[in-house]
Formats: sequence, structure tokens, C-alpha cells
Amino acid sequence: MPLLQIEGLTGGYGAVDIVHDITLSVEAGEIVTIAGTNGAGKSTLLRGLFGLLPRATGRVRLAGQDLSALPTEDRIAAGLACVPQVANVFAHMSVLENLHVAAGGRIKGTDLERVLALFPVLRDRRAQSAGSLSGGERQQLAFARAMVRAPQVMVLDEPTAALAPSLVGRVFELVQALPAQGVAVLMVEQRARQALALSDRGCILDQGRVVMQGRAQDLLRDEGMTRLYLGSDSTL
Repeated sequence: MPLLQIEGLTGGYGAVDIVHDITLSVEAGEIVTIAGTNGAGKSTLLRGLFGLLPRATGRVRLAGQDLSALPTEDRIAAGLACVPQVANVFAHMSVLENLHVAAGGRIKGTDLERVLALFPVLRDRRAQSAGSLSGGERQQLAFARAMVRAPQVMVLDEPTAALAPSLVGRVFELVQALPAQGVAVLMVEQRARQALALSDRGCILDQGRVVMQGRAQDLLRDEGMTRLYLGSDSTL
């Protein structure tokens, strides 16, 4: 049984469906990338996964537990974590205060040490405001906030967006390190070729529908598909 299973997810806003009958899965220890052109429904799919669409049908299961009827906070408590594209830290709070909030009150000492061991640059920045961190440090704090509750699956929405090119590689290194920490990854990423290159499997959306999914290397080798949906080699 997959660790995370999305079955027939359909939904959107008002009377309009944005995603249609999406079915995909993430196995334990996997990195899975969702790719597609702008407007393909990638972020809407993630909102549906977390129960944030005003109207949705289908099933979401995590480790065999049906999350479909649960509110967002209970899905997070069950083991889903999210690093959103924007507003992923509280800029006016210190690094430590951000981690306290992510823990739901006050982070335990053992959890703090675990997270700081994963992101050691934050140890010396604990009293520093998140807004004063560099772009790479801020993204590490966003990852650390998501890791506080020891999730089973981390969902990443465009983790390299708005980062300087010199920082992109570091963020992808953070992503690659997550399975070794017992955390599977479901990632939407604008740098689709780079993301698929480090992924186990991929899923390509077009107009809210799955048009292809399978082994990431197979998707990258499909020249017609990459030309249509993954852009040119300049995205590397």
C-alpha cells in the first residue's frame, strides 16, 4: 500500500472544477514531482490534498488512514507537512519563535535538537528574526518548521521560487536529504527538469488532468512530453 494515496480528486472554486479525477501516490522513501505548465492545476491539487478547496470529491489516504473528511489541521497532525510557496515563515518572529509556533505552542527540547541537527545554520540564528535571514536560510527555516512534527510526507510548493540561482542547488540538496530522515516528498516545482532528475517518479498535469506519470527518468527521456510540458534546457 502506498504511503500517500490520492484517488479521483476532483474540485475547484464555485461551480468550476480546476482539477479532474487526479489519482497519484507516494511510496515511503520516495520523491515524487508534479510538473506542468502554468495554470495546469498543480497548486490547486495541493490545496485539495490539504482540504483547502471549497468543493472537492475523491479520497486522500495516508498510511492507510482516510483523511478525506478531516480538516486541514487534523491532516497535518496525521503526518502531512507543507512548505508553501510564499508566506512560509513569520518574518517578524525569531527563528526559535517560528519553531515554537510550528510545534503548536512550545517546541520540546528533543525536537528542537533534532531539527537544529538537520539544519545547523539555524542554531546560530535562533534569536535572529526570520525576516533578516538570507533567502537560503529562510527556506531552511521553512523546511525546519515543517519537520518539527516529524511528518511522514512533506509537500513542497515551488521550493526554489524567487531564490537566487546560486541557492537553488542547496534547496534541492535539502529535498534529496529528506527520505533519509524518514520523510517522503511530494513536490511541485517550476524547475521541472531539475526536480525530476532527483525524483523517483513524476506526474505531469495539463488543464487539471494527469496526462502522464511514471518513473522520473522515463518522463525526462520522452522528448515530445518534455518539449510540451517541461520547457527548454534553459530551465536547468
